[in-house]
Amino acid sequence: MSLEDESTLRRELVVQYKRVSALGLNELASGNLSCRFGDGMLISPTGASGETISEDVIVYVGADGKWEGPTKPSSERMMHAAIYRDYPDARAVVHTHSDYCVAVSCQNKPLPGFHYLIGVFGGDDVPCVPYSTFGSEKLAEDAAAALNDRSACLLGNHGMICRGRNLRSAVHLAHRLEIMSRQYVLTRQLGEPSHLTPAHWQDFFAKVRDASYG
Repeated sequence: MSLEDESTLRRELVVQYKRVSALGLNELASGNLSCRFGDGMLISPTGASGETISEDVIVYVGADGKWEGPTKPSSERMMHAAIYRDYPDARAVVHTHSDYCVAVSCQNKPLPGFHYLIGVFGGDDVPCVPYSTFGSEKLAEDAAAALNDRSACLLGNHGMICRGRNLRSAVHLAHRLEIMSRQYVLTRQLGEPSHLTPAHWQDFFAKVRDASYG
């Protein structure tokens, strides 16, 4: 990777970090974004916010976990690294503490297939991994495992994380999951909604092969 490639990725990471903040998916210094770079990753620093993020504070973390730069990388760097390790096609990772994702994650249950757009995350639900301390190896391994056949998962009593083909698409997925979580919370006020059937999902995934959701 060239210095030009790195500069481009740093700029895009800052743009998308500010976008996540503008969308209200992260507030203050919560959440983090990264993108694959060479054998490692570029990741937002610990304590960053939409107001303080800049290209020069983005941190490079190598495959060995060592990091370089004037600032310390996000405390969730192990979670990002585990996803890049397990999924070679993952080019970006977004972790948020968005309101409705947090609300649903605190139930410690999957977000069920109450709406067909749940399918854009790869299946008939969005799994939720059990709570583990932030920044821990346990959380990293559980999150990576949950993304085996999904592009996103909830983190129990914490928030969400997703992987994408680039930073923009990963932010789009994070935004979509917040929308779906909000709509689920709204419909739960009327009672548990009906869920799509296996036949519905079969038809959906047949249709989506010719569409461009996600």
